Amino acid sequence: MAQIRLHLTAGKAEADRIFAALDAAFEDDGLPLAVLEVDEAADIHEVSLYAESDVDAVEARINDILAGLDLPKQVEREALPDIDWVARSLEGLKPVRAGRFFVHGAHDRGKRRSGDLAIEIEAGLAFGTGHHGTTAGCLEMLEQVVLRERPRNALDLGTGSAVLAIALAKLAHIPVLATDIDPIAVRVAAANARLNHVKALVETVTAPGLHHPIFARRAPFDLIVANILARPLMRLAPQMARHIRLGGSLVLSGILDRQRDAVISAYVGQAFRHVRTLHREGWVTIHLKR
Repeated sequence: MAQIRLHLTAGKAEADRIFAALDAAFEDDGLPLAVLEVDEAADIHEVSLYAESDVDAVEARINDILAGLDLPKQVEREALPDIDWVARSLEGLKPVRAGRFFVHGAHDRGKRRSGDLAIEIEAGLAFGTGHHGTTAGCLEMLEQVVLRERPRNALDLGTGSAVLAIALAKLAHIPVLATDIDPIAVRVAAANARLNHVKALVETVTAPGLHHPIFARRAPFDLIVANILARPLMRLAPQMARHIRLGGSLVLSGILDRQRDAVISAYVGQAFRHVRTLHREGWVTIHLKR
């Protein structure tokens, strides 16, 4: 069944009010909901809700909620393509090595070496294939952190194609919660976890931020990895502090070299200490401890 994205734009304050109201109204329906910054300078934020059935009724409820907030907005629809994401190939991309990890497509299975922690990814359009400096940097940092600290409960926030969640499951043999705001990415993540035989360890959930009930059920985490962007990471610092165990580790990436100090400062203000920064291709991966 095709999925429909119902979306509207507003300034940040209005978007936050709308998101909170929709979150409360649709909580029992389990419909994915997201709010994203579209244009910082123009203060344009987009609120999206995803539905697969009764779309007219869902849109009518959204309009009623907007009317109740005295925020009349034009709700638009986007039909999301029914793509077999798992069948998309990474042919043309070379395999990537980061520490013991070997990230590859089906066409490069023959290049695995003895001792490799191989991760096969076929979701070519999902972010996080290992070819970006941030993902490779996270893989390298995670290997060091896991071997030193032996975490027992981990979170991959903004999982994308689930490369990092799969890596944690294969390396540490522990349960990993893998979440993303994009339901299509979550489908890809679940398929990749099955493909790599770690579905029993990797739980995939569509969840924006850290407000979804799944986080309260699964926290506190010994290790959280988040390869997203600097500004969202800074905003998430207080929530990260609430969901990680004392002495637990954060591995953060999606951060440009010039953004490093600002991100570290946001987390130092939440009682984290900086352990190490890994630089790769103009991006940084940061290890912090609570």
